[in-house]
Amino acid sequence: MQAIVWPDLKAMAADPELDWQPFRSGVDIHRLYPAEPDGAAAALLRYQPGASVPRHLHTGFEHIFVLSGSQTDANGTYPAGTLVVNPPGTRHTVSSSEGCIVLAIWAKPVEIEE
Repeated sequence: MQAIVWPDLKAMAADPELDWQPFRSGVDIHRLYPAEPDGAAAALLRYQPGASVPRHLHTGFEHIFVLSGSQTDANGTYPAGTLVVNPPGTRHTVSSSEGCIVLAIWAKPVEIEE
């Protein structure tokens, strides 16, 4: 398998032709590559204003890079350009009052605790 290169991820995320799929209420997903069983995955997540993701457990590292807008969890609000790393064993809910697009990279699947 060869390397996959996205030269301008921010522009790609803003493309109205990008294939977004429903993920959670008010949150869409565009997978960058297929998730491995019990392994790594990467995707763009697009939050509508006011949308949230319920409390979940990180079973591996999660990297969130905010491309546009801002995202909030119990530790703060993260504007565009922020990289958030959530270590294994952490739990949180995530929301976006203004809407946002983030790059999410998961080392292992998250467990939703609805």
